[in-house]
Amino acid sequence: MNVELRYLRALVAVMDAQTFTDAAIALGTSQAAVSRSVAALEQALGLRVLQRTTRTLVPTPAGERVIEHARRVLDEVALLEHVALDQSGELRVSYAWSALGRRTVALQRKWEETHPGVRLIWVQSSSPSGGLANGSVEVAVVRRALNDHRFAVTAIGTEARFAAVARADPLARRRTLRMSDFAGRTIAVDHRTGTTTEDLWSGVPGPASVRLVQGVDEWLTLISTGQAIGMSSEATAAQNPRPGIAYRPVRDAPPISVLLACWRDDPSVLVADFIRLAGETFGPDAAATPSGKAPTRH
Repeated sequence: MNVELRYLRALVAVMDAQTFTDAAIALGTSQAAVSRSVAALEQALGLRVLQRTTRTLVPTPAGERVIEHARRVLDEVALLEHVALDQSGELRVSYAWSALGRRTVALQRKWEETHPGVRLIWVQSSSPSGGLANGSVEVAVVRRALNDHRFAVTAIGTEARFAAVARADPLARRRTLRMSDFAGRTIAVDHRTGTTTEDLWSGVPGPASVRLVQGVDEWLTLISTGQAIGMSSEATAAQNPRPGIAYRPVRDAPPISVLLACWRDDPSVLVADFIRLAGETFGPDAAATPSGKAPTRH
């Protein structure tokens, strides 16, 4: 029996994402590759792991036990990788849409001063866990709840929300906007990694329709062509300038929590130092606050 780690990663990703397409996005590979890995795992084990229908993916009774063990194996492999982290000469940090915005350069400089022999590598990831689950990074910058008991989450600060509108849009002529300015408009939303949800307008007039996107590039393209407007963090505005797009602060929008996630049992000194420095970058009024789960997302 030849069971490879990529088979287990594919199976767990499929169960977490509930579709082969989304699992492929999370793993940074193709849907066909994910399907082949799951099929290869079933062949290696000699049993059916998943029951596939046109709409759902359900593990078989044997598959439930396989998935449970697969998670344990992948967790242990990730921890083995982290044991060697402090000797690897690099720390990998992921983000979905933006790192820490205008604070990113300051944090990079602090890191280089305190850890001159360790490279800080920023990695963009569309995975809900920011690449933590598959071991591609050691720390993830997240701005939405990460409901996974395997990861510890530290709140390091908050950011304002900014609207993104086409330069030709009348809203671009204004210096600031309000939540009510989105009423009746089409808004671009990424339910996977974005920070905007329709419930932000609970009890008040909100957007008339939603255009679903996957990732910041698709979001920016839709807005720049005038097909929708958007709302994201101040870090997105700072790190994703685009010709044809104007960013404007939304005065009455709730702030966004900036969180750092890492493996709960990670003993790395480098990870702890990065979290400390990131908290300091946000200033003394935004001291890092560790917790077992992220605060409620607004």
